[in-house]
Parts: sequence; C-alpha cells; structure tokens
Amino acid sequence: MPDNFVVHIVDDDEAVRQSLAFMLSTAGIPVRVYESATSFLNALGNAQEGCLITDVCMPEMTGVELLRELKSRSIEIPAIVITGQGDIALAVEAMKAGAIDFIEKPFEEAVILASVRAAEERGALKGKRAETGAAVAARLTTLSIRERQVLEGVVAGKPNKTIARDLGISPRTVEVYRANLMAKMEAGSLSELVRMALLASLGD
Repeated sequence: MPDNFVVHIVDDDEAVRQSLAFMLSTAGIPVRVYESATSFLNALGNAQEGCLITDVCMPEMTGVELLRELKSRSIEIPAIVITGQGDIALAVEAMKAGAIDFIEKPFEEAVILASVRAAEERGALKGKRAETGAAVAARLTTLSIRERQVLEGVVAGKPNKTIARDLGISPRTVEVYRANLMAKMEAGSLSELVRMALLASLGD
C-alpha cells in the first residue's frame, strides 16, 4: 500500500474501534480512530488519503449522513460501512450515498482486509466501470421475474420476511431465490450484489 494510505475508523463503540485498529495495524496498515462522525469531520486535513470505515448507526450523525456531508464538501474518499443485521436498509442507503462496501457484524479479519485493499485499488476499478456495467446488465437478463422481484426487495433494504410478505411467498422461498440470483449475478456477498444492482440503476 502507498505510504500515505491511512484507514480512518469512525465508530462510537470504543471496543469496535480498538478491535479494527488492532486488526489493521497488525496487517501493517496505518489507522486513525474517531469516536464520532463529527470528530472525523473536524480532523479532516488530509483524510482523503486512504479510506474510511464507519459504523452506520451512530448518535448525532449516522454513517449515511457522514457520507452525504463528505459528498457535499466534494471530498472523495472510498468508504466502507459496518452494520448490524437490523441495519441493512441503512447500509443500502449508505451505498447509494457512495459507500463502496458494507460489512455485517460480527466481521472477519479477511473480509475487512479484502475490502480495504479493494478501496485502495478503486482507481483501477473505475476504469472498468463501463465494462462491468455491461456485464451486470447481461447477468440481469438471466434472472426470472421472481428473482428480479427479490433482488429489488434486497436493494430496497428489506429483510427476507418483508420481501416474503410483499410477494406472498415464504421466507424460506425468498432465501432460495436470493441464493439463485446471487449465483446468476456472480455476487460473492450481499454488498457486492447491491453494488451490482446500483451500478445497473436498479435501486434508483
């Protein structure tokens, strides 16, 4: 990683902050920690060098609001949001606001490190956006009507039970459709699936 690459960790939970800081520092990645979105904004300086890891649910200013504030200031920094199972709708909103990934708690070290490395390589990925968009569009055409409906529910941040109720099917059937569409879309994670759908403007 470049010498000026720093991971900025924003979380109101000290235990989570310290856990992430230790995990990344052990991997040789410089980190800075902040107890709130406000403290991060107040200490911006050269914070755009590197990437941001922020909790999605925080008092005063949420992770989504933080990303929107950064966007309003024309500050481009790749952001990863971490979220609890009940915060998926907010995590999807964060991706719509510009986050490159969301990771559910409890998170594994390998998942965090892979996401941080993807953030570092975002420049190369941007160059492939058009090609990736065409590939995603092609995969979308392989989905059945029901799989497409389930995907739209996922992108809306709805839990399986809500999608099931909306479509008049069982939650277990939703899980089956979701597994099938993830395979067809070649998505390795829920956040990757959402990112693909947003790339195809499915979540607009």
